[in-house]
Amino acid sequence: MIFGTLPSGRQVEQIELSSGRLRAEVLTYGAIVRRLEVSGVNVVLGLDTLDDYRTRSRYFGAVVGRYGNRIAGARFTLDGVEFTLPANNGPNCLHGGTEGFDAKVWTVAERSDSSVTLTLVSPDGDQGFPGTLSASVTYTLEDDALRIDYAAETDAPTVVNLTNHSYFNLKGEGDVLDHVVRMESEHYLPVDDDKIPTGELAPVKGTVFDFTEPHAVGERFEGAYDHCFVLDGGVTVTGGELTMEVTTTEPGVQFYAGGMLDGDATPYGPFAGLCLETQHFPDSPNQQQFPSTVLRPGERRTSTTAYRFR
Repeated sequence: MIFGTLPSGRQVEQIELSSGRLRAEVLTYGAIVRRLEVSGVNVVLGLDTLDDYRTRSRYFGAVVGRYGNRIAGARFTLDGVEFTLPANNGPNCLHGGTEGFDAKVWTVAERSDSSVTLTLVSPDGDQGFPGTLSASVTYTLEDDALRIDYAAETDAPTVVNLTNHSYFNLKGEGDVLDHVVRMESEHYLPVDDDKIPTGELAPVKGTVFDFTEPHAVGERFEGAYDHCFVLDGGVTVTGGELTMEVTTTEPGVQFYAGGMLDGDATPYGPFAGLCLETQHFPDSPNQQQFPSTVLRPGERRTSTTAYRFR
């Protein structure tokens, strides 16, 4: 079905998926997961209209790229060449720039009752990034899980870091401060005042970032989490009667508790949903000690993340 029409006249489609007790709605705009119902309860934050997604969204449900998270100073050097990006988050580039993958219309390549594959071609120089990048994301419902498969190829050296920016509320309403998180992570990435990693992989033991034992989101640190954690395994979140288990092939996850949602610029107030953005580390193009996000011609970058409900 047609969800809306952009000012350019291009139409945005909504694709409905179902499997077992799961049902999802996916938009071609931003490859957005607009709804994800578990036994009838919608567990992600979504918006009502296409205009809302264009003007009132904080990346709700979208695939962000070409580089998810922050790149310091909105610039990086690759093979001796410096590339300048849009500075859309203070001095830094966030989630691919002022018109990242969340604001693009993706193409439906394949679909079935329980799965859809969306593709996008990002031209050389798009938001300052080098190389023509061909990206795809496949959403698959598997009875009790949403699986997301990403892939990317390029015709010139570039950097890429794709993730999904869904905000989860397992109760379907209220805030997530009482959601209990357990994370198999012994280290996290401390950040400076601009939320750029300092380069250290700091032990979580003895800090408010230790989720190796379960803790409620609002129990410590006033819930003000917006940090990348180094994953040694999975993440488990329990809210109300529902538990979500997150597994991924990525080395990290950005845990954002939604504290900067303000209720004016968006339809949602603070802590209305939490994000678990599986990804490579922020600012990796400028921090050589981090796992590389460089993609070169002839290579295919793939990753898989699953959100399983019980």
